[in-house]
Amino acid sequence: MTEPATSPVTPADLWGSIDELWAWLEANRPAGDDAQSLLVRMLKLSEEVGEVAQAVIGVTGRNPRKGVTHTWEDVEGELCDVVITALVALRTLTPDTREVFTRHLARVTERSRPGG
Repeated sequence: MTEPATSPVTPADLWGSIDELWAWLEANRPAGDDAQSLLVRMLKLSEEVGEVAQAVIGVTGRNPRKGVTHTWEDVEGELCDVVITALVALRTLTPDTREVFTRHLARVTERSRPGG
């Protein structure tokens, strides 16, 4: 398998990095499983959200058997994984990821404002 790039990403590189991660996944998926790849990428979101929950439980020590097992930095990282996974899943649905996301964010922002 080909490894994804490991260089630091600047905010301006976000969409290029999402395209790069998507291309890496596409290049390494089994031939002929388009529908399964799409489903797996959507399901991956649930896995990542579960890891956020695990980290929050771990940072608060709410599992008496395990105690404190995570830090808030771990929670931040897991939340970033959710965002990245969601954007790669969106890229799987459309090559116009940036436009779709920007348009949707504008709608959500507008309706969140007073009178929106």
